[in-house]
Amino acid sequence: MPLRMVREDLTRLQADALVNATDPAYSGSGGVDAALHRAAGPGLDRACARLDPCPPGEVRLTRGYALPCRYVIHTVGPRWQGGGQGEEALLRACYRRSLELARAKGCRSVAFPLIAADAFGYPKALALRTAIDEISRFLLENEMEVTLAVFGDDTTALGRKLFGDVAEFIDQHYVDRHRLTRSQMFREDTVGNAIRRPMAPPPVGAPAPAAAAVPSLESMLRQLDESFSQMLLRKIDERGMTDAQCYKKANIDRKLFSKIRKDVHYRPSKSTALAFAVALELDLEETRELLGKAGFALSRSSIFDVILEYFIRCGNYNIYEINEALFLYDQSLLGG
Repeated sequence: MPLRMVREDLTRLQADALVNATDPAYSGSGGVDAALHRAAGPGLDRACARLDPCPPGEVRLTRGYALPCRYVIHTVGPRWQGGGQGEEALLRACYRRSLELARAKGCRSVAFPLIAADAFGYPKALALRTAIDEISRFLLENEMEVTLAVFGDDTTALGRKLFGDVAEFIDQHYVDRHRLTRSQMFREDTVGNAIRRPMAPPPVGAPAPAAAAVPSLESMLRQLDESFSQMLLRKIDERGMTDAQCYKKANIDRKLFSKIRKDVHYRPSKSTALAFAVALELDLEETRELLGKAGFALSRSSIFDVILEYFIRCGNYNIYEINEALFLYDQSLLGG
């Protein structure tokens, strides 16, 4: 997918460029900066010593040395001073200029830390929201794989801070659902539909009902319903969207979309199918229909599904914000 979020060590990520959140002197004194310097070896120290100082919001470039990348892009985030000293503009510049430099160097992939969120005191919730927003703006106009490596064990609290309404919706529709008794679960399925009780067997000695005629397999195959890819392409046309507009809004790689377009019987993953439902801004009924074409359903027994239902009900189809919520609740992300 064009943008993914991971809880991994940045120094171990494979990318054309890794972004180093440093200070103006590239001191390598702590956090991501120190980890990258250790992993890269002394060559990076010597290269940084030859660079001009880097003011906040700007970028510099070195080789990757022993790191699993071609380049290291060094950037200096703003120190948090309460939010009224232009911190957000500087942080956005860090991401934007890093991405522009990566593009200029022909990079197809780049991995970021959460810039300024640790030693520089930038509130993690605001830092994460700004990072996702600025990266997503770039990806709407450019083809690149971007990874955001987020460390920290306070993500559950962060999720509730950023998405309090989502947490409340989950509590109401997921937790309560799991308090159902076995008899209640028998009477109602996971999406709230009534389950018909089995019919009583016929009395002993009663004639068996006549068996209905079963059509041939060939005739059934000739009457297949609209496939997932057929419905997807029809909806794109109905919305007046281009293919590129759709797969970019869905956080889907162009190559994957090409496979779907060429194969009328393509079977996507659930996250891919839901990503297209979000990109097309389908309502809940249409979303269930598109999912059904791929062999899936929305379930109130899944936190992932409950979060998607919440955003669709609210009419919020920003896939990056949805993925932000999914990430903070340790769920798989939308896209492919």
